[in-house]
Amino acid sequence: MREVRHCSRSACREPAVATLTYVYADSTAVLGPLATFAEPHTYDLCAHHADRLTVPRGWEVLRLALPARQPSPDDLLALAEAVRDAEDEVEEPSETPQRTGRESQTLLTPPPGVDVPSGRHLRVLPGPF
Repeated sequence: MREVRHCSRSACREPAVATLTYVYADSTAVLGPLATFAEPHTYDLCAHHADRLTVPRGWEVLRLALPARQPSPDDLLALAEAVRDAEDEVEEPSETPQRTGRESQTLLTPPPGVDVPSGRHLRVLPGPF
């Protein structure tokens, strides 16, 4: 899972949703979606600070479209719990062991009546000895 980037403003620990970049030659501040990577000379801002952005007199703000809403850590935890609950309701697949020489490999087969697309299967790989 990727690390959550936080707002660059002092004492703000909210997750960042936008990146602010200054173009000094044009006296312009560009506020856009959160950059893929944190880069020097840019500032990551939370939704609150992005909405309240002000710039020096004589400067312009270029606001690019921001995504509607980033999922919060609570949303991600709720999603993970829902997936975990759904897995508990599904019947466990049966295991059929196969041995080849010194290595052992366990293939998991789906329950009867479940169609699995070809090329998609799970394997348990032996640990280091």
